[in-house]
Amino acid sequence: MAGKVDEFNVYRQKMNDRILSSNNLVIKRIYNIDTNAYQEGALPVKTKEMLGLVSSLVLRCDDCVRYHLIKCHENGVTENELFEILAIGNLVGGTIVIPHTRRAVEFWDELCSQAEAQ
Repeated sequence: MAGKVDEFNVYRQKMNDRILSSNNLVIKRIYNIDTNAYQEGALPVKTKEMLGLVSSLVLRCDDCVRYHLIKCHENGVTENELFEILAIGNLVGGTIVIPHTRRAVEFWDELCSQAEAQ
């Protein structure tokens, strides 16, 4: 049985492929800008992903939170760093962010479990 991380990645890839197959120039450009914004630059990728995670929490986008959790994990964010990121997201976004924080920690725990199993 696939876990939340695998389900998210499969669905995200399937739908991105479907959307990009429409060959809509504006959508392709938006996706390209998003990809390029998170490349190494004046800020390291890790920092950009942490900023993306805080922004996603404040905007209350669970899909975005999951994506940035995956990227933060890939870029070596520690659990202590994660909880500081979550704290800032809750501070800026208010208590309405708490349910998203719960789901974020649950997803993070699964990411860590998968990494340990490998």
